[in-house]
Amino acid sequence: VDLARNDLGRIADFGTVRVTEMMKIERYSHVMHIVSNVAGRLRDGCTAFDLVRATFPAGTVSGAPKIRAMQIISELEKTRRGCYAGAIGYFGFDGSVDSCIALRCAVLKNGKAYFQAGAGIVADSDPRLEYEETVNKARAMSKALAMAGRMEPSHSAK
Repeated sequence: VDLARNDLGRIADFGTVRVTEMMKIERYSHVMHIVSNVAGRLRDGCTAFDLVRATFPAGTVSGAPKIRAMQIISELEKTRRGCYAGAIGYFGFDGSVDSCIALRCAVLKNGKAYFQAGAGIVADSDPRLEYEETVNKARAMSKALAMAGRMEPSHSAK
């Protein structure tokens, strides 16, 4: 939340950045998420492009401090993320932008689906539980692909 407030504060009118929702629990088929929302009013002279530039990548997938966290990710992760944890969206002709973080997504190649799953590591993380979280997320994607019946997952989550 603090990283999102900081990112928005770079392009928002002073005093308009606020937390509109804090640590709401959302339940899904295989995982639960803690969701917070941060909003602000775009400063005069800033565009939707400035907004994306200031807030991308999202702190929830990069970590903080953002620049150093991304350097560590680059050093430690053996496989490039590709579209995973990036953004999918569009810029409207009216100056708007709508986007989402590409987390539950797959890349199709030669009839196979490739996907990734991750977990947010924090100071008091339990490595075993974080690993279990990635398995649960991958299981949901494997199940969805199996239900589609048209493709073979590139790897299975047991």
